[in-house]
Amino acid sequence: MPSHQPHTIAPSDLPETITRYLRAHHDHDTTTAAAAFTDDAAVTDDGRTYRGATAIEQWLNRSATEFTYTIELTDAQQIEPAHYVATHHLEGDFPGGSVDLRYQFSLRDDLIERLVIEP
Repeated sequence: MPSHQPHTIAPSDLPETITRYLRAHHDHDTTTAAAAFTDDAAVTDDGRTYRGATAIEQWLNRSATEFTYTIELTDAQQIEPAHYVATHHLEGDFPGGSVDLRYQFSLRDDLIERLVIEP
């Protein structure tokens, strides 16, 4: 039996939870962004994993202020029914100056259970 094949979707077809998180993160609205996660969620960013609501909120607060950058959603894919990838192009004052990052989302009960951010 074949497994689900990733397929490109319009960014507007990403689940509402993901678009709400991305918009809130972009706007530095950490309260709204944190509310998109399950209580036991995990985020992996820059090689570090943050588990639980408190750690994720601290990560969101730090990532909102650490660097100044622009972010553009350039691609979206549905990997499986509850797994999505949103690719973003970032340019700013961080090391390297520009990067494409894959935000890999796993959803549970219409909330983000896991987020992995990597090139």
